[in-house]
Amino acid sequence: MEKHVIINIGRQFGSGGKQVAEQLGRQLGIEVFDTELISKAAEKSGISASLFTSSDEKKDFLKIGTMFGGNRYYSNEALNSNSLFKIQSETIREIALKGNAIFVGRASDYVLRDFDCCLNIFITAPKKARIRRIGERLSLDAKEAWALIQKKDKSRKQFYDFVTMGDNWGVAGNYDLCIDSSLLGIEKTAELIIQFGRETGLL
Repeated sequence: MEKHVIINIGRQFGSGGKQVAEQLGRQLGIEVFDTELISKAAEKSGISASLFTSSDEKKDFLKIGTMFGGNRYYSNEALNSNSLFKIQSETIREIALKGNAIFVGRASDYVLRDFDCCLNIFITAPKKARIRRIGERLSLDAKEAWALIQKKDKSRKQFYDFVTMGDNWGVAGNYDLCIDSSLLGIEKTAELIIQFGRETGLL
């Protein structure tokens, strides 16, 4: 692939956004960074990966006791979400500078806003489809699934809006393409994104 390709995937919880990203990765031969990004950020900073996981896409403040990896121990120090986001952001940018990549969530579209090669996508789906997906995946009834969906979406929105200093999560004007994954399914949604990307010259 001659072009420098970066695809940033924002997604509603239960929309299949991660699965779409993985399908894109398979079809384009590009590595997908999601939970792997947490490990890379932890390795880079020396902070326990569990700390990144606990604050992942959440706007909160965390108290650190002895949460650092290796022989690095700190006490009575506060590390807030902004600091963790900065470490993750540096990791995202380093990966993007090295080559092609697909990033899932973590406000990567904002982190890489100065990159001309980015294709920014937001994956959505109707309430009924999302409830069915999460219910089947986690063995939850409809009420439980919807409660979890609302909680996760609220957390993602708060995180994104906090780090971008604006009310931007899921707003169509901030993405190149917003797509309902329930209409075509995961594989064809990925194919449509690829077609769109090629038409725009970004793929």
